Amino acid sequence: MTFDSPQKPLAQKICLVAGASRGLGRGIARALGQAGATVICTGRSSEAGPRTDQRFETFEDTAREVEAAGGKGHPYRCDHTSEREVDQLVSWSLRRFGRLDCVVDAVWGGNEGYDGKRYPDGSAFGAPFWRRPVARLGQSFESGVYAQLLLARAVAPAMAQMRQGLIVTVSFDTTAGYLGDVFYDLAKAAMNRLTLAMAQELKPFGVTALGLSPGHVLTERVRDAGMAEETTETPLYAGRAVAALAADPEVARHAGQVLHVADLARLYDFTDADGRQPERFTLQP
Repeated sequence: MTFDSPQKPLAQKICLVAGASRGLGRGIARALGQAGATVICTGRSSEAGPRTDQRFETFEDTAREVEAAGGKGHPYRCDHTSEREVDQLVSWSLRRFGRLDCVVDAVWGGNEGYDGKRYPDGSAFGAPFWRRPVARLGQSFESGVYAQLLLARAVAPAMAQMRQGLIVTVSFDTTAGYLGDVFYDLAKAAMNRLTLAMAQELKPFGVTALGLSPGHVLTERVRDAGMAEETTETPLYAGRAVAALAADPEVARHAGQVLHVADLARLYDFTDADGRQPERFTLQP
């Protein structure tokens, strides 16, 4: 899939990217914009209000990046752990655009307050489970699997009525081995299992649900933590994977799977921002 072509394969698509203020969500929104899509960019970090962990990135910035990339960006503030706010977001989107063709859930607040070494409760990522305050599990599940369920539950009726649609959850392939932290591993495994369940129940209605597993991504948080040299790819790589899936008329063949970005790069012939095709990320033993 070529992203520097004047042809825009997603020019008629209405997409929603949840968690688009920064990180993978921002990269995905930008890539959808490059493909010509209309992209609703949601998040909590706004120019007009509080920002997560006092960071400077906002979902309004992302909407402008979508415009600069060649798409149409629409910012919308939403706390994706609030059922009322998620329902309002989807209602607004359907009133404004009439449909949602592709919904991407990149929401993940499980690492909020993490400074690269410690969480606010004093525990470290990867510390033995018996040394971790159990409240961290609730935060990981609320900002992961619960947020995923709220958004999918809100968009599914409209997609089912249209008999088409794509729901993509950004997660991690937990079949590759332990992810190094009990709460992170449990949350990602639950998200993947929910994706499988959604795919099964949406299939009769022509709607596809699938998961996306990136590598070690150069996000803003990773960069600021001084870990840039350890990364394998940029957020745009995952974004181009989503754009390729959204443009594929046979995307239903991937339903229920957790797909690696690197595998999709070879299947759909796209590259990262620097023209490379990074290999599939593997966990270190």
